[in-house]
Amino acid sequence: METDAQLQQDIMNELKWDPSVKAAIRVDVKDGVVTLSGDVDSYSKRSAAVRAAARVFGVKAVAEEIQVRLPGSLKRPDESIARAASNALEWDVRVPHDRVKAQVQNGLVTLSGEVDWWYQKNAAETAVRNLVGVVSVSNGIAIKPESKQLDEDVKDNIESAFQRNAVLDARRITIETRGGKVILRGSVHSWLEREQVQWAAWAAPGVTEVESHITINP
Repeated sequence: METDAQLQQDIMNELKWDPSVKAAIRVDVKDGVVTLSGDVDSYSKRSAAVRAAARVFGVKAVAEEIQVRLPGSLKRPDESIARAASNALEWDVRVPHDRVKAQVQNGLVTLSGEVDWWYQKNAAETAVRNLVGVVSVSNGIAIKPESKQLDEDVKDNIESAFQRNAVLDARRITIETRGGKVILRGSVHSWLEREQVQWAAWAAPGVTEVESHITINP
């Protein structure tokens, strides 16, 4: 197992390697838990830095303390950002834009509304994340499926998805379902594998919430 110092160096190398980051990010590591801090000039770089750190093998968790400080050339009035966000949602075929709204205050985009699937909620956030002038995104979109599924059917669907996924070891994950809520327990080897577990759970019909208690043991 790598030491914290080795893991810190790996993360710093990954941040330099990722061309979408291009920022001076401070990396601190203790017992596999990573803290990122520093300033970036866009929300997209902040998100990219977190994703880059999370995919490094050995990372157990990421605490993000990065501040978005927009230079004058990237600042936009809230009205302009709101208009751009509305257009971005409308042009993304994955988003039911007539059911999702975006409000902007001081560069913070707040999404609200209702969708049928988690991927639609995620797509809405992705659509506005990279807009000029955005400093943060709060995703308050609720997931309300058109039809409810029996708990046992939801569980069976997720277990089948785990078994199909070449990255996952389904034997290490347990699933509990409670009326649309999925509770995951177990352990995986990496942050990426943990994300794969959660994505697979969210993809099941009828899922409205995923609660993950999965630990990372490299």
